Amino acid sequence: MLFLDFARTCEQLEKTAGRLDMIEIISRVLPGLSDEELPVFVRFVMGRIFPDWNSRKLGIGPNILYDAIRSVAGVKKAVVIDRLNKSGDIGGTVEELLAVKTQMSFSHNDLGLLEVYNQLVSISAKEGEASQREKMRTAMLLLGDARPLEGRYLARIMLEELRIGVGEGSVREAIAKAFNVDSALVEHAMQALNDMGEVARLAKVGPDALKQVSITPFHPVRMMLAQQGSIADMIGEHGELAAEFKYDGSRFQFHKKGNWARLYSRRLEDVTAALPDVIEQLMSATDHDVILDGEVIAIKGGKPMPFQSVLRRLRRKHDIAEAKEAIEMVPNVFDILYLDGETLIDLPFSERRKKLVDVVTMFIAPQTTSSDQAAIETVYENALAAGHEGIMIKVPASPYTPGQRGKNWIKIKPEVDTLDLAVVGAEWGEGKRAGVFGSFLVACQDQGRLITLSRVATGFSEEQLAEVYEMLKESVIKKTGKEVTFEPSLVIEVGYAELQASTTYEAGFALRFPRFIRIRDDKDLADIETIEGIRARYQRQANSTRAYQD
Repeated sequence: MLFLDFARTCEQLEKTAGRLDMIEIISRVLPGLSDEELPVFVRFVMGRIFPDWNSRKLGIGPNILYDAIRSVAGVKKAVVIDRLNKSGDIGGTVEELLAVKTQMSFSHNDLGLLEVYNQLVSISAKEGEASQREKMRTAMLLLGDARPLEGRYLARIMLEELRIGVGEGSVREAIAKAFNVDSALVEHAMQALNDMGEVARLAKVGPDALKQVSITPFHPVRMMLAQQGSIADMIGEHGELAAEFKYDGSRFQFHKKGNWARLYSRRLEDVTAALPDVIEQLMSATDHDVILDGEVIAIKGGKPMPFQSVLRRLRRKHDIAEAKEAIEMVPNVFDILYLDGETLIDLPFSERRKKLVDVVTMFIAPQTTSSDQAAIETVYENALAAGHEGIMIKVPASPYTPGQRGKNWIKIKPEVDTLDLAVVGAEWGEGKRAGVFGSFLVACQDQGRLITLSRVATGFSEEQLAEVYEMLKESVIKKTGKEVTFEPSLVIEVGYAELQASTTYEAGFALRFPRFIRIRDDKDLADIETIEGIRARYQRQANSTRAYQD
């Protein structure tokens, strides 16, 4: 497949509003691709380069891309930035500048889909002091051969933000339709493999290939997620529940096979080097080959410390031994996904718990099972008294559903409601906040697309504003007066008093009294709140208000 054909498909999808029409377009393309092209096309059309389980990053920021297009188009960097400020779209800006170049030079080497992929892989492998220059040269080579339309999507893929509105669900249905397989099989294979590109390749082979998929060590899967709810509602719906402490730490996935073990973060990044003490503890707790799900917390003086203490350890690259002595890191394991060659995610939670207790001797999170509301509330009170966030209540009959936020896991916390949202824009600060961003525009997700929800200006310390500025200053893609737009990358937790219907923001809602809680760089853009979840919260809020009035 030529990359130009891929770009034309993206252009068609970008102009298509209906989800069913998108599924039809993608499903028509997939059968004609080779076994090598199929995984690449699927990942690319979702705006990704590497499988979801692979934490490898391209490492090309906006500034490298600006320099590359400046050189290829023969213009000053200021011209690139000026045009970007007017359009707000790096893809459209590159397309416009390449159109001018094409008028002066009609020579192009046809880019193949696999050629582009291989060049991007080579970019990601470049390390060391000279890596930025080498990455820019490779980007220049690709853009130099790109036609204007190819440049639009090539630039977006380099920033891993395709912006054509194709979500995972649409691709799943397109794969099922293209190869005449059950979409439930596609979904289940994705849960185990965490790579929709490889799932598409297996679907082409047939349903039996999808059925044979299993979880394997050192190939992390997405973690099951929780949503908010109430103890009374859960008991009313399910009866007996399992209650566990909700820790203010960092989620992990521990993989062990023989004498080899790795630790992965919620974002599926390998954090083994940052937490060798946790690896040692978990290695000593089992002789089996396992994949465990849990949360690591920082302990000092016998008391749990805030999440930021764990985050500092995860970010640390040097002096790990010194950090180990300063703060104790303790893992709390609450689930098992794989045991000695067997995938366990389809088993009920109660059965997985039994296997966990059988094969892991230490660090298992305490659990209480009961259908008595008072007993569950006692666990909640004990969790708060011990310095934890609250509790998790789980349905004993539920399977483990990687990456899904359903009603089988519910979190109970006393604080104000919070949302994990992406930072997509900001406004420069004044007074004490001069020189840094003073307020931020945040967004939720809608079928893989980011839509604005609120502005957040309170809750930040001066140190936190400086930290956020350092994290975002290289991600600016547009400037308009005092406002800037970012290439989305940062997730923050935002507290609020209530949700309100609003026409100010694209989501159709606004947050009343929004307040910054903390940076969540343990989370990816895929982990932020969905518009469906926000609508459900708004409905629960409305129901609660009506009940109070009655």
